[in-house]
Amino acid sequence: MEHCIPGRTTARTDETRTRLIHRLNRVEGQIRGIRGMLESGAYCTDILMQVSAANAALNAFSRELLSAHIKGCVVRDIRAGKDETIDELVEVLQKLMK
Repeated sequence: MEHCIPGRTTARTDETRTRLIHRLNRVEGQIRGIRGMLESGAYCTDILMQVSAANAALNAFSRELLSAHIKGCVVRDIRAGKDETIDELVEVLQKLMK
């Protein structure tokens, strides 16, 4: 299970870290592919479809990271009586939903 450390760091399990890194690697590959499409003169809508796929992959990364944060740091803080963590979570969710 993940746990947050004072100073705003998080100790993640190897499994979680690996899953998140794999997701980011896929996003990174998609971005490189989009750049290659642009450089080779690919049709605009084809590029836009790949941008959409990259956005979806980055959103999937965000959902997985948020889930780990809630299940680890947020639960732990609430159990410890640190209600300010709820305010922080609400603020993050509001920014993510823009």
